[in-house]
Amino acid sequence: MTPVIRTLRAAEVLGRDAVALTRATLTPSRPLGLHDHDFFELLWVQNGTLRHHTPAGRRDLPEGTLLFLRPEHAHALQSRGEDTLVVAVALHPGLVADLGQRHPALGGRLFWAPAPTILGRDSRQLAELNQAALRLERSGRDALAAEGFLLPLVAALMAEDVPLPDDAPDWLRVACVAALSPKVFREGAAGFVRAAGRAHPHVSRTAQRFLGQTPTDYVNARRMAHAARRLAGSSDPLAEIAAECGIENLSHFHRLFREAHGTTPAAWRRRHQHDLMQPGLPAKDSGEEI
Repeated sequence: MTPVIRTLRAAEVLGRDAVALTRATLTPSRPLGLHDHDFFELLWVQNGTLRHHTPAGRRDLPEGTLLFLRPEHAHALQSRGEDTLVVAVALHPGLVADLGQRHPALGGRLFWAPAPTILGRDSRQLAELNQAALRLERSGRDALAAEGFLLPLVAALMAEDVPLPDDAPDWLRVACVAALSPKVFREGAAGFVRAAGRAHPHVSRTAQRFLGQTPTDYVNARRMAHAARRLAGSSDPLAEIAAECGIENLSHFHRLFREAHGTTPAAWRRRHQHDLMQPGLPAKDSGEEI
């Protein structure tokens, strides 16, 4: 494809605003060349299939695909088939730079990654993203509105982020993200394997290679992280929290928790729970200890 032939300018697209949102149904015509821009761009495929052209080649992206693009990421968009609808959010470079400075954990991720970040959203996540986009359209175009849209999305994506080697299969990343959900980790290794969509022995070998853990160990770590948050944030009985984790045997729950956190669930609760409603009073203890 022809090299970059046009640069889009923030002064023209944004003016004095911090953010601009555009929806467009693409044509199947092959683009004449690539374009870049001096602002950051977030776009997602709302409907259909997007053919995304870059200096490295082209890639077809299905509905629900989310892209984070830096100013230097030259690209072009083309419909692949009928009715490809794309939503694009342009963001002032100063806004994104400021967020990166205030949140060092974002370094190397999303807008702050050297290469374009391409992620998938399921139907529920896509619906949530579109609701956020509607709120953005109805709000001002200032930095507060831009951050109100962007930060919840970025925080959710960072919470889902699983550090894996570049050569790890995509299905393993999908399973790791799925294992953050109680609906999945409640089922133990079986839930992880089902999310992976591969045979159990193959999933086990791949998890050992890239995670250094078995599916059971990985899921148990997610269970105990959830249990720790629940213990610190509520006075619910240990048996109820263990059941949320998919563990009916309290002795087994205590053993897993001690292995993960070096202490018992009750001791963890006493150490970490702070009552914001009646400060100064001791944290409630369920009385369950093994």
